[in-house]
Amino acid sequence: MKHKILKILFLVIIGQANILLAGHPETNKLVNQAKQETGEIDSRELKKMLDEGKNIILLDVREINQRAEGEIFADDHYAITRGSLEFEVLNKIKNKDALIVTYCRGGFRSALAAQTLRKLGYKNAINLKDGLKGWAKEGYDIDTGLGITRLYK
Repeated sequence: MKHKILKILFLVIIGQANILLAGHPETNKLVNQAKQETGEIDSRELKKMLDEGKNIILLDVREINQRAEGEIFADDHYAITRGSLEFEVLNKIKNKDALIVTYCRGGFRSALAAQTLRKLGYKNAINLKDGLKGWAKEGYDIDTGLGITRLYK
């Protein structure tokens, strides 16, 4: 029952994101440019790399209240809001050659974050295509404050 409630709550929260992400043409242009500059990795590829134990830093750039939706588990994980990124990341992630996968709810802010990381000298920053939403749609585990949950296809 608890698992079912978590799934329903997660779907409602994620579904509401579409309202907020209805962008303007100028914003869409910036996001698309960021995606082209940094590239994207899809959830399946990221999952495979995590399962193989590849050295990956996951960087969650969502707002603090959005983190209640859950997160993608990784051994090396940071949470820095998009608005604080430029001010905090240089103190937290020292290795500018590390593979950094940025993510947010839908892959938009994280694309801009990956672009910013590249401008700050991080050579291997890349965006998670479709963000946490895409990860959940693939049926991969989400680590919530209440435990691990998974949405089934």
